[in-house]
Amino acid sequence: MSLEIGLDLGTYKTVIYSGGRIVVEQPTIVTVDSETFEPVYFGDKAKSSLGRTPEILTCVRPIEGGIISEYDIALSMLKEYMNKAFSNKIIRPKVIACLPTGLTELQHRSMSQVIEESGGRSISVIESPLAVALAAGVDFDAPKGSMVVDIGFGATNIAVVSLGSIVQCDSFKVASYNFDEAIIKYVRRVFNIEIGELTAEDIKIQIGSVVKRPVEIAMVARGRNLITGLPESFEITSDELFDVLFETAITICNAVRKVMEKTYPDMIADITEEGIFLAGGGSQINGMTQLMNEFLGVKINHLPDPSHSVIKGVSAAFRNPKLIKSVDYQMRSIK
Repeated sequence: MSLEIGLDLGTYKTVIYSGGRIVVEQPTIVTVDSETFEPVYFGDKAKSSLGRTPEILTCVRPIEGGIISEYDIALSMLKEYMNKAFSNKIIRPKVIACLPTGLTELQHRSMSQVIEESGGRSISVIESPLAVALAAGVDFDAPKGSMVVDIGFGATNIAVVSLGSIVQCDSFKVASYNFDEAIIKYVRRVFNIEIGELTAEDIKIQIGSVVKRPVEIAMVARGRNLITGLPESFEITSDELFDVLFETAITICNAVRKVMEKTYPDMIADITEEGIFLAGGGSQINGMTQLMNEFLGVKINHLPDPSHSVIKGVSAAFRNPKLIKSVDYQMRSIK
């Protein structure tokens, strides 16, 4: 038996969609042997080992900015996730993979080879802004400009679409991870404490904000003192984090503005009327919708469940053959 599956192979997580539901959702992280680079742990277990591995093990993100950086590790990981999803119940499923905009032919080919070697066939790709537009319910039959912004973990994909095609786009390498990185650097500089990626992510989720909160909040976190080498707790506030995170947020807003500057005036009029569709896990940081609205002067439509917008776009195409026809010429079949 064979079937069609949707695949979002992202920097932060890998999502596999089949039969009207998400069947696998795992972090795109692999713990490998430091000498042989043989995989040891995948997904949730590998993520939980970030910053906690002995010297004989190393945590690797095989996808960076939607691009394969470690081919063999990415292949092992996707094989593991495909087997987790389907075991031996299907034979070489047809795959529609979501990729960021602006990939080269070589990067497309590398991605398709990983998918094929992991068990897929008849591989097609759809650029993630088109998938987000589908999830947002954009009418691809209408000659009207719509703008989508997808703030992922490793990249922010920005595009203006009309009639099922991308008119203007940019894949910007500043995204959610840069918020985490800024927190790590701030804590090191101000408190002389080293924290890991998981702690930085938790701080961002709990109290991070890119606008001033009406009421300041704080949390206590723990790390390693750089001078004594001993464990130490510290308290950090939302006002501190605003100063830390604001620059990265404004950089993302400026990237959106630059795409708008290259867009036809009539399409800008459409976008002003309809608003910008905002998606991606990075868009969930407190205040991002408000900041973009104030910076760009355009209504921001924050999609529900933004971290699943891309895969929901694929599911929309699966459910409606007319939509598949509409975007078919934007999909590149790779034999």
